[in-house]
Amino acid sequence: MTPSTPSTPRGDLTTVELTWIEKRIEHRLRFGRPANQTIIDKRRRVVAFASGSVFAFVRWAANDFGTIVSRIDIVRAVFPGEAYQTLPYIRPGGEILLKIAGWEKVERVLELIDAIEAIGLDPVEAAPDYWRQSHNRLVAGGTPRAYSLEQHRAFLLRKRATS
Repeated sequence: MTPSTPSTPRGDLTTVELTWIEKRIEHRLRFGRPANQTIIDKRRRVVAFASGSVFAFVRWAANDFGTIVSRIDIVRAVFPGEAYQTLPYIRPGGEILLKIAGWEKVERVLELIDAIEAIGLDPVEAAPDYWRQSHNRLVAGGTPRAYSLEQHRAFLLRKRATS
């Protein structure tokens, strides 16, 4: 990530606004490889992702009475001209692979990410279908399957065969 000035053109990049206000707002990345970063001030920055990049964006907010928002979105930055869904703080938007709200489910997704890292993989490289399947299982009240090295190898072979 390279710091830049706010006047840096976005071009074909997908931008994500990150904010941190202690005990109030935390908009952060859980994983992802930003291509660029703009520091606005000590609490805010904007990161940019190249088309095709996958990242996890965590949003948490609280008031005087406790947590009011807890969610995680796993998103693929789209290519120019490609259809996309809009999301708060993400411009223009992206392909939503997983969209979960509620602390218990968010915590479960964070555990899935940790498990992928524990087997030696970067979650950025995980099969997009894995995130979609995990989303569907969590929304339906089920338990997502663990991501395995065999599943990852199969994904890479499929990807190579269709390229």
